[in-house]
Amino acid sequence: QVQLLESGGGLVQTGGSLRLSCAASGRTFSNYNMGWFRQAPGNEREFVALISWSGDNAYQSDSVKGRFTISRDNAKNMVYLLMNSLKPEDTAVYYCAATRSWNSRADTYDYWGQGTQVTVSS
Repeated sequence: QVQLLESGGGLVQTGGSLRLSCAASGRTFSNYNMGWFRQAPGNEREFVALISWSGDNAYQSDSVKGRFTISRDNAKNMVYLLMNSLKPEDTAVYYCAATRSWNSRADTYDYWGQGTQVTVSS
């Protein structure tokens, strides 16, 4: 069992930066690959980034590549999403999630946090 709690969201201007954090509880955190998703009003949940259990591998969606960086600290049971050069279209609720798979499909993720709101003003 893994419990996840996101933080770090807020209101930022276009071009600004935010770092989201995801605190995990449960002894098996380091066994899971960790992902970030986002969901804007009226839209489906969208994959953002994924990092392997060891932190050695990661990838991002094309829409955030070059701007967002995912990382993790297994000693602290934490996952991060550093978001730079933010755009209004990045506005959404951001969720972290845990999976034993290696893909971007939301239905393959076992555990989800409750989300944190990110709003980018133009």
